[in-house]
Amino acid sequence: MPPGMPAEEPVNEASTGAERVTTVDAGVARAAAREPVEVAVGVLLEGHGPGARFLLTSRPAGKAYAGYWEFPGGKVEPGESVEAALARELHEELGITIDGAERWQVEVFDYPHALVRLSFCKVFAWHGEFVMREGQQMAWQSLPVTVAPVLPGTLPVLRWFANERGFSGATHREVP
Repeated sequence: MPPGMPAEEPVNEASTGAERVTTVDAGVARAAAREPVEVAVGVLLEGHGPGARFLLTSRPAGKAYAGYWEFPGGKVEPGESVEAALARELHEELGITIDGAERWQVEVFDYPHALVRLSFCKVFAWHGEFVMREGQQMAWQSLPVTVAPVLPGTLPVLRWFANERGFSGATHREVP
């Protein structure tokens, strides 16, 4: 399987209950018994409905999967709610203040560098000017997305959008 391509595998139910994990780069060794890192992810939408565009940002240089496109967000700190973490991360990374977030979906990804539990939240309102504070790029997208490569943790959101919007066909460009 090419690097960066996910393969779904069941998770040990004793450690995570009924959750499933998507393993990325399955042939790469991992540390045993990793605890998932909690991550808040913002799915910023320009309006409601099937035509609403969504924001993707590129991962900055120096981070794992630098240059890959993803939904913005970051790590949930101890004692912090997903919504508070998302508000903090979007302000730190993008310079905006969100006016709330709707929890939407949760997915677990097992990357070689980290096991992450991604809590995706829809965000419909914010204020402030977008400032890419980590040197990343931003792009408003619709299906199929035109930016590439797309981070594996972004792919479920694109599938959910396709289902919600009645979209058929490829949701993104494959990069060889």
